[in-house]
Amino acid sequence: MMKELRILFLLFILSSLLLSKEGRVWIKFPSGKQIAAEKADTLEERALGLMFRKELGDNEGMLFIFEEEDFHSFWMKNMVISLDIIWLNKEKKVVYYIEDVPPCKEEKCPSYVPFRKSKYVIEVKAGFIKKEKIKIGDEIKFELE
Repeated sequence: MMKELRILFLLFILSSLLLSKEGRVWIKFPSGKQIAAEKADTLEERALGLMFRKELGDNEGMLFIFEEEDFHSFWMKNMVISLDIIWLNKEKKVVYYIEDVPPCKEEKCPSYVPFRKSKYVIEVKAGFIKKEKIKIGDEIKFELE
């Protein structure tokens, strides 16, 4: 009985940590719209991304942070929802984006690669880019701790 209580307590603590707001970054777009984005700054977090998520709120997203500017590619394997993907350079300016990227249901999934190097990538709910009128050169604001 005591062992089972310890396991339940440990599961509660782990789930609380996973559901906490830690690891989130507030991102402000030129329209004034702000979203709370989950931060993906490790290899494991970037590899998992938003896979298997059944929904993404209008004020939510994921911020991928890379060590170096490069041609960081993305794919939609194991995705359930469509996304807009925004690539930013080290100055946090939009260098490329793709709208309404559908989930991949095939064994081989296409990769989406920007035309310019980026350091950050933001994934948001499909339709966000059009709604917020995002364009190349826009400066996106956020602070990393």
